[in-house]
Amino acid sequence: MEKKRITDDLEPGPTPSPRPVDRFGFIKQDQTNSPEGITKSRSTHEREREERRIRKWRKMIGVGGNDWSHYEKRNPQVVKRRIRKGIPDCLRGLVWQLISGSRELLLMNPGVYEQLVIYETSASELEIIRDISRTFPSHVFFQQRHGPGQRSLYNVLKAYSVYDREVGYVQGMGFLAGLLLLYMSEEDAFWLLVALLKGAVHGPMEGLYQAGLPLVQQYLFQFEQLVKEYLPKLGQHFSDEMINPSMYASQWFITVFSYSFPFHFTLRIWDIFLYEGIKVVFKVGLALLRFCHDDLVKLPFEKLLHSLRNFPEDATDPDTILPIAFSFKVTKRLEEFEKAYKKKNGEGSHLGSSSTRRLQSMKSKSLSRINSQIFKSKFEQDK
Repeated sequence: MEKKRITDDLEPGPTPSPRPVDRFGFIKQDQTNSPEGITKSRSTHEREREERRIRKWRKMIGVGGNDWSHYEKRNPQVVKRRIRKGIPDCLRGLVWQLISGSRELLLMNPGVYEQLVIYETSASELEIIRDISRTFPSHVFFQQRHGPGQRSLYNVLKAYSVYDREVGYVQGMGFLAGLLLLYMSEEDAFWLLVALLKGAVHGPMEGLYQAGLPLVQQYLFQFEQLVKEYLPKLGQHFSDEMINPSMYASQWFITVFSYSFPFHFTLRIWDIFLYEGIKVVFKVGLALLRFCHDDLVKLPFEKLLHSLRNFPEDATDPDTILPIAFSFKVTKRLEEFEKAYKKKNGEGSHLGSSSTRRLQSMKSKSLSRINSQIFKSKFEQDK
């Protein structure tokens, strides 16, 4: 029997009253001093410069992205430099599909997404519905209850939970899917989500969402070692105050900075993340800590934790933070710390001893509890 989408029988709620929105579609909370959200009148020179930039990108990718692969192979450094400067917003959705490998997945799997959405059922359906309204609640696309945005988000998350039943659905995945839906269709967003979690171009991210969050634990260990090495004074202060990365950085990795950071900042990170991989999350994390270093080292536990979860506005200016991030060379050290982590936890040797497995289980439960508390706290603030 044909299975219908679970939301089809639910009537859309009333359309929210029109309110001023920023250039990305988020409702303006403060119309006085938002640096990127408020649409500013730009000079003729700035508009012409942006138009020239868009023309360069169009020439680089070709019609529908047909020239992308050829251009990237011939000019990899030009591509990298331009992506780091930011992809033009009008081309962002297409370029994201090209650099993530999702376009190929879509073309190789015609009709699969429709099959997953319409004919399959998921054990996570009610859980997805519960979390839908918590994803970008201040964006006009997702505001209407059971409206087009929430339906699309439900469909993508439901489809993925069926496509990969081992991962299913985990709180936090909605922010990835929601961000993608602002720049592409449901089907395109689904295949980009698959490309990320299954590792079409870079290392697979599914370990961030599997039971026990194994990849989150590894990344937090690596990040803690990087802080101790590159920011030793701050690393020592964290130790003295008993602050560890699971208290503030887990959502950086789980949502790739799409959870609680300004949207213009998130987009610039995603441009680079999709092209260069997860290492940019480590680099940006280090850059945030370095930028706020002198203030953070003076703070006691409670104020320190609050600051690590609420960075000041000037710390989320991508033109300030990204150059600092690029100054950190972390690739080799990440590889070394990954080996140290796996050795420490007995991976590769029949999963280690029973005591090691019990310790890992305790860490997993503790980390899951902390993440749930962070999400819950943020959701309550957004109400």
